[in-house]
Amino acid sequence: MNIATAIQPGPLLELDLLRTLVAIAETGNFSSAAERLGRTPSAVSMQVKKMEEIVGASLFVRDSRSVSLTRDGEALLQHGRRLLALNREMMTRFVRPDLIGEVRLGAPDDVAERFLPSMLCHFAETHPGVMLNVLVDGTRRLKEMVDDQTLDLAIVTVGTLLKPDDEAVDVIHREPLVWAALAGGVAVEQEPLPISLWEEGCTWRAAALEALDRDGRDYRVAYQSAHISGQRAAILADLAIAPIAKSHLTGRIVEARVRNELPPLPECALALIVRDDPSAPVKAAAEHVRECFDHHACKVN
Repeated sequence: MNIATAIQPGPLLELDLLRTLVAIAETGNFSSAAERLGRTPSAVSMQVKKMEEIVGASLFVRDSRSVSLTRDGEALLQHGRRLLALNREMMTRFVRPDLIGEVRLGAPDDVAERFLPSMLCHFAETHPGVMLNVLVDGTRRLKEMVDDQTLDLAIVTVGTLLKPDDEAVDVIHREPLVWAALAGGVAVEQEPLPISLWEEGCTWRAAALEALDRDGRDYRVAYQSAHISGQRAAILADLAIAPIAKSHLTGRIVEARVRNELPPLPECALALIVRDDPSAPVKAAAEHVRECFDHHACKVN
């Protein structure tokens, strides 16, 4: 028998399956991974089933709210990340990219947490020759840095510094601002109402205080943080409720019940600002940001 003809190739995992594995591991559930990948949750489930059939092992432990990796899943994740990184390196080395350069992007921390992971991942795949540096800071500072060209572009909150009706403001995303509370918590029922606020000058802070004052609602500031992680901590500890964008509701953080008669909050918006005389890579990054938010809006609607 010819030994060469007797050897059969082993099974192969497509890079697309490994991208799904990484997305689930990083987001913690199938729905969020599907949103990041631009697929349906059922399609993601089918890919997981296919991976588990190929490797012959369970990769995830599932419950009603989230998923976690098994030991086999952790091992596959480690190798999968290496393979995806090698693939990006190969594309940069052997495929002549249309664009080569560096782009400096800024965003507030709530935007960085909610939108940037999938955005950066897709940009790295479609523009392997462009190095993207990201700075997380507040809107005021980000606008100053774009104005003095320390940053090339930034995603910022529309509000006191930037008005949505200003012709120069490129609004890329709108969604409801809501009162967020702990599911089953009691903070929302207390009097005076305990609230968690953002830093001075924040549009969401101003909107919340204006709504409460207009409604004549008795409240006290129980917590304050400039970061979304701090707001989540206050809500999860049931210390307060907080005004946040609806897309940040997740898990045990839910919109406060209607029966608590909280004053309605206005819509919130994000805008994209770009430095004067942008380079070709900066223009490409700006267009990518717009397309990502357009895609997100289509899925939400």
